[in-house]
Amino acid sequence: MKKPLIVLTGPTAVGKTSLSVRLAKAIGGEIISADSMQVYRHMNIGSAKIMPEEMEGVPHHLVDILDPREDFHIVRFQEMALKAMEGIYDRNHIPMLVGGTGFYIQAVTRGIDFTPAEQLDDRRAELEQLAREKGSAYLHGLLREQDPEAAAAIHPNNVKRIIRALEFYEQNQKPISEHNREERRKESPYALTYFVLDMPRNLLYRRIDERVDRMMEQGLLEEVQSLLAMGVRRPMTSMQAIGYKEIADYLEGKYSLEEAVRVLKRDTRHFAKRQLTWFRREPDVIWVEKDAFDYDEERILDHMIKIIDRRSRNIETDRSVQPDGDQPFGM
Repeated sequence: MKKPLIVLTGPTAVGKTSLSVRLAKAIGGEIISADSMQVYRHMNIGSAKIMPEEMEGVPHHLVDILDPREDFHIVRFQEMALKAMEGIYDRNHIPMLVGGTGFYIQAVTRGIDFTPAEQLDDRRAELEQLAREKGSAYLHGLLREQDPEAAAAIHPNNVKRIIRALEFYEQNQKPISEHNREERRKESPYALTYFVLDMPRNLLYRRIDERVDRMMEQGLLEEVQSLLAMGVRRPMTSMQAIGYKEIADYLEGKYSLEEAVRVLKRDTRHFAKRQLTWFRREPDVIWVEKDAFDYDEERILDHMIKIIDRRSRNIETDRSVQPDGDQPFGM
């Protein structure tokens, strides 16, 4: 029989953290962070990292374990997540992937094989030099000629993903978008229950703006200054994160602080929109619209537990069930 795996995801600021802890306590779960930045130490405010006192005794994996000068990418995440899952299953607990990085989640839930995309150091160095000389937009244009679908899905400033897509095309003579479609069609190797939290867009955007204001009050500026003083440099993976790169731009004189905060809010809203687009493409997800539950976390939690319990007893459930079993809702 397939082993159980729970996913709890959704756009940034939708309210995953406290609900994930409560769900883990209710079902005997341990949480694996599916977040590309919470893995780094010293990056607490800008990553909205869960603090030890918020964990309420629930084991959390892939949080606060890497130095921000270290590289972290999809292949490394997959290796670390699978290793953590082995230990969780050995303890007869249920692994829960919690976070908003959809590609990281998919790497585990679909068992994506990354072996065809192995890195050729010389070619990668050439592409990185090309990005420095001509800019990321130039590389993005090359990708658009080879793989328009991948170019549409990858932000023009995301140099690492652009280079990986270019490498893949050169090594395999087929677009990485085609490879990703093939991988997405794979059946999950797990008994998967995949929840996506959502709320009305205007409320989500207001929460994002409020979160950014709160981060600034908590000391995001000082956190970025401290990272730069430690030797964390702009090209490093950790400093590419939303929240850190905008404040670093201010410190380098590109923006006023007020403008940096405005750009940060805008970029975070755009990021949330891209997250939702990603989750809508994922098969077999269960959309949990918080307004359908009047934002009552107790009712949401009860709803999710019932679904997990029914699935654990191999009872067929609808992909999108209204609270208390009413008419279907969601996407």
